[in-house]
Amino acid sequence: MQGTSMGDKPVISRAICAAAVVLVGLSVAATPAAAQSLGDRFKSLFGGGSSEEKPAPGAPVETTDESDLTCPPVTVRAGASTFKVGAPGKEAAGNDLRYQATISKTARECTINAGQITAKIGIQGRVIAGPAGAPPSVQVPIRVAVVQAGIGEKVIATKAYQTTVSMTEDSSVPFVLVAEDLVYPAPVGAAGDSYVFYVGFDPQALKPEPKPKAPKKK
Repeated sequence: MQGTSMGDKPVISRAICAAAVVLVGLSVAATPAAAQSLGDRFKSLFGGGSSEEKPAPGAPVETTDESDLTCPPVTVRAGASTFKVGAPGKEAAGNDLRYQATISKTARECTINAGQITAKIGIQGRVIAGPAGAPPSVQVPIRVAVVQAGIGEKVIATKAYQTTVSMTEDSSVPFVLVAEDLVYPAPVGAAGDSYVFYVGFDPQALKPEPKPKAPKKK
């Protein structure tokens, strides 16, 4: 085999550098794809529309396809924006904290049919492992409600949901939950302007519902 001449070395060096750049570029491009999969799912469900925990004052609201009825804004209920779980028998704080979940983004869609509104509420957040160590999977309980705000707040409809989050070696894992079956009567006139979708963590949703009492025997 013939030796490599001095004139060939710059060409070979440039080829090696080019190959290295391509490999680095491929590895960098591949990493965000997995990291963005949940975000892409969230955007695909709601067309990229999302809101932060509290909608900005004067922000436009979405409207239904079949009427000029507004789709209420989404707000994270005060005191229900974080869900913390501690070690058994311990307070969920300090070194006894196993994990905590937080809500980061929300989105909504509304459709109306025969006087009934069906809302689709998207919730995006994270589960963060604590010093006590998170289990392999955790149950995240969330409650969604449509409320008529004002003096004497009135709950129109409410429903609890759960999603399972698999904890990996990472200490922070994203999650997405989409509540697709919240149905309530369409408000009359301007009443809909005071409607709000409230979302938040609800630990009570993890408890099994009480069994209906058996009818008494005569």
